[in-house]
Amino acid sequence: MTPRVTRLNPAALHATPGYHHITVVEAGRTAHLAGQCPLDPEGNLVGPGSLSTQTDQVVANALTALAAAGAGPQDVVRAVIYVRSDERADLSATWARLLASPLAPAFTGAATLLGVAQLGFAGQLVEIDLTAALPDGG
Repeated sequence: MTPRVTRLNPAALHATPGYHHITVVEAGRTAHLAGQCPLDPEGNLVGPGSLSTQTDQVVANALTALAAAGAGPQDVVRAVIYVRSDERADLSATWARLLASPLAPAFTGAATLLGVAQLGFAGQLVEIDLTAALPDGG
């Protein structure tokens, strides 16, 4: 059975740039992905100093992790994006790149974009934390 996902934007809340304020899931199973980092399969940081290259790697890693859980971007019900920057332009550029990526449907549900001072790996500029609704069974 495919989970029922409803996305809501109450009229009394501000308009959003693509995400929804509320995502309601009527499903019994969820996949909680660890933060996906810009690391290659050998654990090496990809694109030192390049926010766009690191974002692309994070997207690729997130797609791989979702597929391993039997999910796709359309099944994501919660996304948190961390960008190592306090510059609004960096956050906006990351959001735009994500919305232009194959992972874009993941950002139509509840989403949060944060500028942070530090991430886990030296030189890491971006990380994505996702939660997906899974079909019952399997």
